[in-house]
Amino acid sequence: TLRAEHYRADRQSYKADLALGDTYVVELFSFPSPPPRPSHPEAAGLRHLAFEVDNIDDAVRHLDRLGVPHEPVRTDEYTGRRFLFFTDPDRLPLELYEKD
Repeated sequence: TLRAEHYRADRQSYKADLALGDTYVVELFSFPSPPPRPSHPEAAGLRHLAFEVDNIDDAVRHLDRLGVPHEPVRTDEYTGRRFLFFTDPDRLPLELYEKD
């Protein structure tokens, strides 16, 4: 089910939120000229994997304790939920996204 669709003029792209039943499953993005894969979040193909966390501040402290570099926490302009990106050992992007 398409739950939401937004046109992001600053990126000339669409963002669609899809769900299976009541469970949020995937975000789809379109970009006019995505860079080739594999390392940047706006690149073509699989963008990244996201994991939902109960508390983003606790997750940041955990990453910091482990010495895992990460981007600053940002806020999703559509949901108001906080998130951040970091990379796995193969430099593929991972996201932590705070629950409602």
